[in-house]
Amino acid sequence: MKAITSRTYGAPETVRVEEIPTPVPREGEVLIRTFATVVSGAECTARAGRDPFARLYFGLVRPRFPVLGTGFAGEVRAVGSAVVKFSIGDRVMGSVGPRLGAHAEYVTVSEDGVIASMPEGLVPADAVAVLDGALTALPFLRDAAGLKAGQSILINGASGAVGTAAVQLAKHFGAAVTAVCSTANLELVKSLGADHVIDYTVEDFTQTTRAYDVVFDAVGKSSYTRSRRLLKPGGTYLTTVPSLSILMWALVTRMVGRTRAGIAFTGLRKAPAMARDVTFIGDLAASGHLVPVIDRIYGLNDAASAHAQVETGHKKGSVVISLETSGE
Repeated sequence: MKAITSRTYGAPETVRVEEIPTPVPREGEVLIRTFATVVSGAECTARAGRDPFARLYFGLVRPRFPVLGTGFAGEVRAVGSAVVKFSIGDRVMGSVGPRLGAHAEYVTVSEDGVIASMPEGLVPADAVAVLDGALTALPFLRDAAGLKAGQSILINGASGAVGTAAVQLAKHFGAAVTAVCSTANLELVKSLGADHVIDYTVEDFTQTTRAYDVVFDAVGKSSYTRSRRLLKPGGTYLTTVPSLSILMWALVTRMVGRTRAGIAFTGLRKAPAMARDVTFIGDLAASGHLVPVIDRIYGLNDAASAHAQVETGHKKGSVVISLETSGE
């Protein structure tokens, strides 16, 4: 099979397309023909190797997982022994998580892993695009923030994959949403349901006079110390980017103060909980309550360009790689 690989750390040019053996499903696993996957910022971090903390997991000297990719949407083509939840021909969507490997024509997944049926009417590119941001945004808003109807939330980085999902999920939960993005993306976030927008090229959102129940930094460009003045008593600041600072403030604010700081390691949650979220997100998308936002769809042979686009830091929503026409 063909797979997108990066066997050395470096720039997007390290990405190649190789022929590698097609995996064989073991007991309890299904073999999925991948039709679409995404390139995320996390995968670019894994490929680049610039972050020393990331290298502790992805490999100190060279990548432990040369085939990148977490999200997938496709069709079950073979099943291992003892599989009961899925059958050959089932359309499925999900994530292989931190072990990676979804940037390939075929991938194996445990039937008890992060996998669910793809709803009728949802095409693979849209399926992976909604999962890309929503699998992160949902546990942040629902679980870490406990966002409820009638509350208010400010979302920084509202035009990226996590941000566009967060805007829509927050509205689904009944919250009033203020979205922070650049001038070029103001109309996009308004179309997704944002009640108020802040253009960060014109205004520093940390200087706004509004107060919020939740400040969600979907891109990790702010900090608790800069943002806490925006929080109502009992309010919560959340960021997607781990650092010593946020870990310290998360500990301190649990014990003292009127506001809270925190981070959620969404990719480390138990597989059954994540699989339920895949079903929930897929149903929302199929019903039109969660709209996929796709910056661009690249072909298999343009994977390096897809990585380069993500690294610009200016993508809208998700960057998708289609493998449907790459052959069987």
